Amino acid sequence: MQIAVVGAGGVGGYFGGVLAHSGVPVVFIARGAQLRAIRTRGLRVEAPGGGFLLAPVDATTDPAEIGPVDLVLLCVKTYDLAEAIEQCRPLVGPHTAVLTLQNGVEAPGLAAAVFGAAAVLPGLVYSEVSLREPGVIVQGDAPRRIVLGESGGGSSARAQQFAAAFAAAGVDAVVSPNIHGALWTKFCFICALGGCTTLTRLPLGALLADPEGRGLIELVMAEVRAVGLAHGVRFDADPVAQGMAIITSLPFQAKSSMQRDLERGGRLEVEALNGAVVRLGRARGVPAPANQAIYAALRLAQP
Repeated sequence: MQIAVVGAGGVGGYFGGVLAHSGVPVVFIARGAQLRAIRTRGLRVEAPGGGFLLAPVDATTDPAEIGPVDLVLLCVKTYDLAEAIEQCRPLVGPHTAVLTLQNGVEAPGLAAAVFGAAAVLPGLVYSEVSLREPGVIVQGDAPRRIVLGESGGGSSARAQQFAAAFAAAGVDAVVSPNIHGALWTKFCFICALGGCTTLTRLPLGALLADPEGRGLIELVMAEVRAVGLAHGVRFDADPVAQGMAIITSLPFQAKSSMQRDLERGGRLEVEALNGAVVRLGRARGVPAPANQAIYAALRLAQP
């Protein structure tokens, strides 16, 4: 099995790194300072209980040097997705699977429009990983979990094969028979956590301690659930209840990745989160005023 990681930042660097460390042939598609760092110093992963240094690292900026692989891990941020999908073309052959690991729910469809629905495995990540500096990935205390599945539902030999490779590398890997339900369940959670903490510039605990703040979090999730149901999404359990259970278990000072992006002056994924709720809601005549307010404010707050 050969794997190509497109986007060697926090998610791609971490999950590609643990796969390579376990012995799976992995090549990283990277650029700029990250590419220079991992070529010269290797890829360092720091994690609770210990980490590792992966060196040498197979890395390039040109996918044409590699050709078709068995699995592409598509790990770029949502605002770089269209460019990355075009960049992936030399990596995708007749038997290649493309695993999308973006926030939001639109990435699988965008990839399928280029490579065909049969090539795409929608996926999602539950893990606190970040790029501390070029060549250094940090994993926090949160679980390191990947959920993947076939767009049409059920399971498949390839999904099980890729999940087994992640599991052998120490990742909690799950094949979901209802991957779109899983994507939308996380979508509810991340739109609320990311949107509300970034809008208010407050840690999560301060929002939960205020009745209006807590109510806003619940309202954002309820709107996402309504939009998902209007699009035919089948939820295995109530995503609002699940989301609140996760949110209330987090530390008082917890911040979302989008909030941290705002604090460092970076681009925000608000188009793929609260903005997507607004667009998808309008397509089905479902209003989402809380998400619309967050989207309208945050799209003006980024560089």
